[in-house]
Amino acid sequence: MVLETLFSVADGCVAVIDFMPTGSDGSSVVRIVQGRRGVVAMGMELSLRFDYGTSVPWVTRLADDTGNSAIAGPNMAVLRTHVPLEGRGFSTVADFTVAAGETVAFVLTYAPSHLPPPAPVEPLPALEDTERYWADWSSRCSYHGPYEDAVHSSLRTLKALTFGETGGIVAAPTTSLPEQPGGVRNWDYRYCWLRDATLTLQSFMYAGYFDEAQAWGAWLRRSVAGSADQVQILYGLGGERHIAEWEVPWLPGYQGASPVRVGNAAAGQVQLDVYGEVMDALHHARTGGLTTAADGWALQCDMMEHLEKIWAEPDEGIWETRGGPRHFTFSKMMAWVAFDRVIRSAEHFGLDAPLDRWRAVRAQIHDLVCANGFDATRNCFVQSFGDDALDATLLLVSAIGFLPPEDPRVIGTIAAVERELLVDGFVKRYDTAQGSDGLPPGEGVFLACSFWLANAYAHQGRMDEARALFERLLALRNDVGLLAEEYEPATRRQLGNFPQAFTHTALISTALTLASK
Repeated sequence: MVLETLFSVADGCVAVIDFMPTGSDGSSVVRIVQGRRGVVAMGMELSLRFDYGTSVPWVTRLADDTGNSAIAGPNMAVLRTHVPLEGRGFSTVADFTVAAGETVAFVLTYAPSHLPPPAPVEPLPALEDTERYWADWSSRCSYHGPYEDAVHSSLRTLKALTFGETGGIVAAPTTSLPEQPGGVRNWDYRYCWLRDATLTLQSFMYAGYFDEAQAWGAWLRRSVAGSADQVQILYGLGGERHIAEWEVPWLPGYQGASPVRVGNAAAGQVQLDVYGEVMDALHHARTGGLTTAADGWALQCDMMEHLEKIWAEPDEGIWETRGGPRHFTFSKMMAWVAFDRVIRSAEHFGLDAPLDRWRAVRAQIHDLVCANGFDATRNCFVQSFGDDALDATLLLVSAIGFLPPEDPRVIGTIAAVERELLVDGFVKRYDTAQGSDGLPPGEGVFLACSFWLANAYAHQGRMDEARALFERLLALRNDVGLLAEEYEPATRRQLGNFPQAFTHTALISTALTLASK
């Protein structure tokens, strides 16, 4: 989590080192310029705009003459450096040179404007502390096996996406990076999705990071606490529930992809799969010893009572489509998972539960899905009841325990995905050209879905294919091991918000599956 970039020119070479200090007050970004060879002329430009580009701050010199403060409304940013600064065209600029062996540092810190300027951060000690923190954290990883470097890198990514104060993990730290170049599939992912809970908990637990798993589980229980009919699919970092979506018309978007969105209207959608993911996560936490057997059980029972009333209704599905509710097959499968996991918890830990009723509902859902979500003619599960579209979520049918890997319906579904959803060997989540999601067609292949296919291959014993696909996916990572949500094979570029926690959890899960075979 310390980025070093080398710049070589005719006159010499410099290293630019960027990082965010750990354990410091406020939020800082430190940039250190180190001379490695010769003497290099450098420039610095800082153009601060608050409120998504609308507010130009008032910039003044700090009283201690160590830099500038920039204030607009409730926001303040402080830039500290020993390099002389000047204002030029509503920007702060500096020109300087760095010789071999010399170090020049810049520290940019955010703070509320009603408080005094934050205390200075000493750049070099902060760098040492930050390197030590991440080295110590990485050394705690208990996973040692195939693809170890990739697993460790993805675990660090999940840790870096975690808000330390609450344990919440954002889906991505960005908004509106397009899923299609120049398109409208631009969403704000700076929130915590419940469906990330299962894979994230498993990833941290299996790698020996029980503190992080406990913090994530505690965030999960706090966020869903309250009336069961008000459970949302996503929340803010602290569990905030009011997440209005609005567009920012004055911003052009990444390479012209508009609209730019802030907030996410999916927070108001009904997505039945989240009940399965929550119950699966809490079951794993309980069996992994992260909580006592009774922790959160009353809340789970309340949620299950509500799910009993609504599981047969249509929903918007895991992909948060905006084409209206349907009876999504995977949503019903995950409703089955919800009942299956609470039944397992109750049986294993002797918890008080209406087991006969839950078992009856579990069987009813299973029968309904197999009857209405399966196309016998094509020998595959379909995206929604009465539909002929495919959906990559159905690659998880055996991973979630709904059917065994050797079941002909599982084998047939994998074959159908291979026929209809592959692009250059990678997996589309579904065919957007059918227009069923309420948006214009077109997007990249979905990286998590491609990992799911490798996982499905492994469960079927197709190990050579599983490893080949997994290694192709690893090769798509950028130079520092990060993956976005999607990938465009034709132009070989990553698409969507970045880095994407869902993709990295799928990477870890698939690596663990391959290691176990």
